[in-house]
Amino acid sequence: MTFSPEMVEELNLLLKFPNKSLMQGLKIHHDADETTVSAAQRLFDKGITTLPDGGYLTDLGHDLLEHGQVINLALTAK
Repeated sequence: MTFSPEMVEELNLLLKFPNKSLMQGLKIHHDADETTVSAAQRLFDKGITTLPDGGYLTDLGHDLLEHGQVINLALTAK
């Protein structure tokens, strides 16, 4: 199984969420790139974020962010 382009877009957006505080989130503006807007909607539909335009990460979202950071670190390590 491989990551689809849509999954990569979702992972990239997920990695943009702040990880220092549960009280911080993201706001995707209406004039953002369509791939970002679509990724935000899909994350919401999957229960990963609280709003279709970003919002905060759910518990699932926080877990996925941690895993995504590990994957990112492992793949970018020299």
